[in-house]
Amino acid sequence: MRPNAPAIILIVLGCLFLARNLDLFDFNLAHLIGTWWPLILIAIGVSMLFRGSDSSRPQ
Repeated sequence: MRPNAPAIILIVLGCLFLARNLDLFDFNLAHLIGTWWPLILIAIGVSMLFRGSDSSRPQ
């Protein structure tokens, strides 16, 4: 994961929650997480797989 990725994720989440509070669109976060949680686990696993270990990097 890039160093900026956590910041980008927070910005996107903040924009989504702000849009919901302003009634720009309606979504149910519990329903989204309940439906898509396996994809979240897969994404974390793929990220860990491609990141590799620190021991493989030259010093």
